[in-house]
Amino acid sequence: MNRKISFAPDEFYHIYNRGNDKREIFLNKKDYRRFICLLYLCNSYRPLHFRDILKGAEFLFDQDETLVDIGCYCLMPNHFHILVKEKDDGNLPLFMQKLATGYSMYFNLKQQRTGKLFEGAFKATHADSDEYLKYLFAYIHLNPVKLIEPLWKETGIKNLSQAEVFLKNYQPSSYLDFQETKREEAKILNLKDFPEYFSDKKDFNDYINDWLNYREFTD
Repeated sequence: MNRKISFAPDEFYHIYNRGNDKREIFLNKKDYRRFICLLYLCNSYRPLHFRDILKGAEFLFDQDETLVDIGCYCLMPNHFHILVKEKDDGNLPLFMQKLATGYSMYFNLKQQRTGKLFEGAFKATHADSDEYLKYLFAYIHLNPVKLIEPLWKETGIKNLSQAEVFLKNYQPSSYLDFQETKREEAKILNLKDFPEYFSDKKDFNDYINDWLNYREFTD
């Protein structure tokens, strides 16, 4: 695996990957649900056999100790984003190996296909400044806006209220957890090991709206 970045304990990283040949990797709600469950189930030293997990009880699995700390995530039809904090040497690659393998096996079996699902090894950028780390909470959570306004970053948002409603109804993302929505997926996140950038839901929403109204959004 040729990756130019190395991972160090207590450092933060933006992890992302997309489908091979830019193919869609999430085709329906069940696919999104499986990947989200795996975000929780694979984040553990404990061995995992998904077939042994009762349907609807995925978030009752005892993680014991997690491999990484997850700050936020967002799944898009052909790619995903995850913000993580490395906890110990080798943990982050192990977590991503478990996640990618688990989801690829599920997807290939379901679609009766073979071969690589993802476009090579996962990609990563080091959040090496406080400003950039905070920015990633906006960048990752705002990805779905492209589904309704593909050029919003270049031309500006046309309908702010529509974008806000869309984000609040977009399920495969941790955005809802920052809205203090009560749901089992909140167990995926471990925000106590991230800087406390947002004191409450209003503070988070104000920050998100600032970026929605800012045209020079950096990819």
